[in-house]
Amino acid sequence: MTKSGNTDNNDQKATNVYAQKHNVSRSKRGEVLGSRGGFRGCTIWFTGLSGAGKTTISFALEEHLVARGIPAYGLDGDNVRTGLNKNLGFAPEDREENIRRVAEVGKLFADSGVVALCSFVSPYNNDRELARRLHKSVGLPFFEIHVATSLEECEKRDVKGLYKKARAGIIKGFTGIDQPYEIPVNPEVTINTENRTVDDCVQQIVEILQENDIVPRSAVEKVI
Repeated sequence: MTKSGNTDNNDQKATNVYAQKHNVSRSKRGEVLGSRGGFRGCTIWFTGLSGAGKTTISFALEEHLVARGIPAYGLDGDNVRTGLNKNLGFAPEDREENIRRVAEVGKLFADSGVVALCSFVSPYNNDRELARRLHKSVGLPFFEIHVATSLEECEKRDVKGLYKKARAGIIKGFTGIDQPYEIPVNPEVTINTENRTVDDCVQQIVEILQENDIVPRSAVEKVI
């Protein structure tokens, strides 16, 4: 606590978050940074329910791009909430600030020439639109990817056991259970992960990046 009685900003406020390990090491990313030449900075924003597969697809795409000499970095919701945003909870106003901060960070990554891969539930259309406007205002490409896995399927997966806790009332304000998720109005890509491989989902995004000259045609062999 601070002297005023307020919680220190360095205190961990969010609970039920878990560190996610990248598929690409820092040394590997450094070896290939910019080896393709040309500016490819952009932000790819993955949105969807918890357990939809956002981070799985994002990290697989990161690995695919870096292996082809295109610098990319995955920003995961849980990882950000253990550092930059650890003083934020899951109330609507905290979710708004969480997305605002991440959008600004993504913009900086994109401006540096890196493909920023942001994986966040980001349940509100207004917050995602803010992220888009921040990029548009400085001429940076922004791609919204709706990972449209159904609530039923996400509950079946429940890798972290969060849905079970939410249904039991242990976790409050959980998106899809007692907080809403607003379906994107006009995303660049909608992905249904059910009965599909991760590579197939990644390929769908890579093809959009090719069409927008983020990924060179020579680097768009089909994802294995």
